[in-house]
Amino acid sequence: MSAVLDSRSGSAAGTAGWLDKERTIASPGFNRWLVPPAALAIHLCIGMAYGFSVFWLPLSKSIGLSAAMACPADMSLLAELFASNCDWRISSLGWMYTLFFVLLGSSAALWGGWLEHAGPRKAGVVATLCWCGGLVVSALGIYTHQLWLMWLGSGVIGGIGLGLGYISPVSTLIKWFPDKRGMATGMAIMGFGGGAMIGSPLATELMKIFASPTSAGVLQTFLVMAAIYFVFMMGGAMGYRVPPSGWKPKGWTAAPAARNTMITQNHVHVKRVWGIPQFWLVWMALCMNVSAGIGVIGMASPMLQEVFGGHLIGVPKAFGELDKSQLAAIAGVAAGFTALLSLFNIGGRFVWASMSDKLGRKLTYVVFFVLGGALYISLPLSAAVGSKVLFVAAACVIISMYGGGFSTVPAYLADLFGTQNVGAIHGRLLTAWATAGIIGPVVVNYMREYQLGLGIPREQVYNQTMYILTGFLVVGLICNLLIRPVAPKWFMTPEELAEEKRLAHDRAAANDVGSGPGSGRQTPTVMVVLAWAMVIVPLAWGVYRTLLSALKFFT
Repeated sequence: MSAVLDSRSGSAAGTAGWLDKERTIASPGFNRWLVPPAALAIHLCIGMAYGFSVFWLPLSKSIGLSAAMACPADMSLLAELFASNCDWRISSLGWMYTLFFVLLGSSAALWGGWLEHAGPRKAGVVATLCWCGGLVVSALGIYTHQLWLMWLGSGVIGGIGLGLGYISPVSTLIKWFPDKRGMATGMAIMGFGGGAMIGSPLATELMKIFASPTSAGVLQTFLVMAAIYFVFMMGGAMGYRVPPSGWKPKGWTAAPAARNTMITQNHVHVKRVWGIPQFWLVWMALCMNVSAGIGVIGMASPMLQEVFGGHLIGVPKAFGELDKSQLAAIAGVAAGFTALLSLFNIGGRFVWASMSDKLGRKLTYVVFFVLGGALYISLPLSAAVGSKVLFVAAACVIISMYGGGFSTVPAYLADLFGTQNVGAIHGRLLTAWATAGIIGPVVVNYMREYQLGLGIPREQVYNQTMYILTGFLVVGLICNLLIRPVAPKWFMTPEELAEEKRLAHDRAAANDVGSGPGSGRQTPTVMVVLAWAMVIVPLAWGVYRTLLSALKFFT
């Protein structure tokens, strides 16, 4: 995974520790295409956070394998945290999912500035220890049957690992690919969307292997996955390299400001970003896009089943009229639908981010909000006319833009605020994700329950919700349209920039790194191929398994 650097990386590297940023500055001859697979290796592992629901049912039966041992209905959540003689409720386990994304956003915001100075390798190693260590602590929680250890391990410690692992490659990739900012961040963040496609089937197979009359196999699965993830994530962290200060790809020059005023050549310090209007406008744009998309993702399976009912299997009955076998059959179709959405989620992260290099970030977000709003409105109409094809097609494009919003926003930030502190600024922005992770599911879930309480048929309970989510997109569109170039007063002075580069251990430019002949050793092509194979092979396996599941929808 990692490339061997030339020994002449700078005098500072000779005394720096192996995790220090000075030791990661690339030498002449290094191939920049080794960095994206390093980022993918980490993102594909931490992306399993999306697939943790595969553990909820086995964990809810970890004591009562043969006979149910449910906790008393009147037991409080606080008491359940320490109870060891009854099975956990799925709703209580689900709090780990909430903790994942709350801690992701908050840890990225808190330690984004440290990451810029410490470098991606050190951040990647800390993320590895937190994510994998969290799985080990959770395994201890299963062994002792203590829910608080599960929350602490995967939710809190693992959530911190998510935040650091998620933002660790952003600044580095943008600096390596100033000519393809969107594509570069899209490649990495694509991995986060695809992590569950690998982790969920892997976890399912491992649980089958380790299951026994006295164990659901989850404990052993956590430990094995922690070991696998440790190897991949450490490989990714060791593969990180940063370009020398001022490096540019051979033959590339930045576009003059007159041609694109939305792309600055200056830099904003992260400590000032909270006071800049453009930051909050991007924050709101991302929050609204994610709130709408995550609301659909969270209810995709029940929504399809309740809207179309028996028509999914050729039975002209509403959802409430189906028997157990028919309900099981439409659940299988819905599983294929969710698998299809996951493919569009991961594909959208790469495709939309790459398109933003041509369209521009602001116009790309306009497409998200305008096209997305039209598609949200179309969902109730498609359901009314009974068109499953139109309904599913609209949902797939919606989810592609949900993923695209994540992968496009780092380049948007680099355009507006410069590249020097973009990783730290991105970390601050991820608080929008944490907020959206609460807003979206709450709106969808409570609106559904409210309308069911009014006696509205199940096939119609999502109509009003889709109009509310469209309203979110209108707010996001307005915020995006208000974004203008950052005023000069917010940028660092030359003296401040020089000090920031000193703190970030930036080394002088070497324009031949990665593309020119250089004075160091050229990265062997076979090393680049092997690095990509290490991430493409498991990703292809995950896509294959997901496609098999998606075929249930069409058959």
